[in-house]
Amino acid sequence: MPLADALLIFKPDAAYRLAARAGIWAWLSTEHEWKVESLDWFQPPASLIESHYDFLQGRPFFPWLVDFMTALPVVVGRITAEAESLKQMRDDLGETQIARSRPGSLRERFGIFGGLNCLHLSDAPETGAAEVEKWSKVVQLKQVRVELEKSTSKPDHTYRLRSLATQVAAGIHVELASQVFREQLAEETELEGQQLEALYRITLGALS
Repeated sequence: MPLADALLIFKPDAAYRLAARAGIWAWLSTEHEWKVESLDWFQPPASLIESHYDFLQGRPFFPWLVDFMTALPVVVGRITAEAESLKQMRDDLGETQIARSRPGSLRERFGIFGGLNCLHLSDAPETGAAEVEKWSKVVQLKQVRVELEKSTSKPDHTYRLRSLATQVAAGIHVELASQVFREQLAEETELEGQQLEALYRITLGALS
């Protein structure tokens, strides 16, 4: 069977929450019926994200989405797999909206809320071919240049963060829940200073 290309992106909520990143990478690195062909850190320009998500332009959350995907470097890669294997990968990953993600899927395990869903993975061979062609013009997609760990001493506060995010989004105890959300997020990451503030902004921005 011919192999298909798929674009892979560790979104900021997975790239910097180290327990989530390790858990997702432990799954990816098994290369069960797929192969990780490239992996690298890259900070996408706004124009690339606007083009990548052009089908969402005009939606109220679009400005946040562009900020979310451009505020910090993310881990970008390319995977090759047969079409059926790619379909199974998408099933393992789970539905885009966290509240609808299948129990046991990666997004149900590590996703926080709404679009804070950890990972982008091309949803079909045709989509993957187009996305890889577009992204390969600005980031290398031929070599694994990043070594990610499969375990970490950092805590995993996913379920606490999800509960707090639900409160903030519903307008319940917003100030207090937002503060505890920041504290929990800080414990999961190694970011400091302006980069940590950026992570706060783009994650809490998803809840407004």
